[in-house]
Amino acid sequence: MKKIIISLAIIFATLTVTAQKVNVAAAANLRYVLEEIKTAYVKQNPKAKVNLTFGASGMLVQQIQNGANFDFFMAADNEFPLKLKAKGLTIGAMSTYAFGKLAIYSTTLDVEKKGLEVLKSGSIKKIAIANPETAPYGERSIELLKSQKLYDGLKSKIVLGENISQTAQFAFTGNAEVGFIALSLALAPDMQGKGDYYIIPQSLYKPIEQACILIKTPVLNTEAAKFKRFVLSPATKAIWEKFGYGLVGSK
Repeated sequence: MKKIIISLAIIFATLTVTAQKVNVAAAANLRYVLEEIKTAYVKQNPKAKVNLTFGASGMLVQQIQNGANFDFFMAADNEFPLKLKAKGLTIGAMSTYAFGKLAIYSTTLDVEKKGLEVLKSGSIKKIAIANPETAPYGERSIELLKSQKLYDGLKSKIVLGENISQTAQFAFTGNAEVGFIALSLALAPDMQGKGDYYIIPQSLYKPIEQACILIKTPVLNTEAAKFKRFVLSPATKAIWEKFGYGLVGSK
């Protein structure tokens, strides 16, 4: 009887491990690229269950601090993961997975040819930018406008999105004539041919070094560590490039 009980315990433990879910908290700019990475991962690991939750990095940090059930955090910068690490809420090392790129997007204006000069157009009533307090892409956008001496003249036109995804929607739907968005969202399949975008030279803003880290959980989630390794592996290189991200070591 004792042997049977031990055997059942081993079987149960094995089933528990194979059934582990990975709950990922991911910055909103990753919506499309991470869906493809998830598909590639599950194809290689059919039993894996990966749940993706997208939002502003700062908002996700607040949720994790409040005990939200996440195993893996992929931020839009390297500062928010470090905040969690400093509070003892993570496990293992923080890793940079890609460098984001900032773009401006419009469905009505020729931003591709005019670049930042388009912001001086009198036809612009609203400029969408992600909340700089919680979204690194929004923070970089404000820094850029200030460094280019454009902020004071445009601040009355700025409308803030809760995250970069909502900000992109403002621009995609025409609710804002121009939006400062992640290049990855401008390259999304369902956005092709619907508007123009201009990639802002990376020399004009602080690098958007996007990093990830495992969240400390009551029970070690080995599947989360496995998924993190996959995200950082050469197997995802082509997917990151497809969505315009700079790779570690090359930017």
